[in-house]
Amino acid sequence: MSDDDAEWPSRPQRRLLRRIYNGRTVPIVTDGGAFLTFKEANRYLQSLPPEARDAAYEAMKGQAK
Repeated sequence: MSDDDAEWPSRPQRRLLRRIYNGRTVPIVTDGGAFLTFKEANRYLQSLPPEARDAAYEAMKGQAK
């Protein structure tokens, strides 16, 4: 595990993702995947390299607004 993996997600990122996915009925679509729960999104984000992870995280934040 690299240092980037150990830091992901940080507590603020984890809290924001939980808020985004709490009670969601419409999935967020990112990189061709539809995510309806925090666990699905977190698992997907952790499987990505750091650059792609940051881009996908920002895309999820953008769709949540």
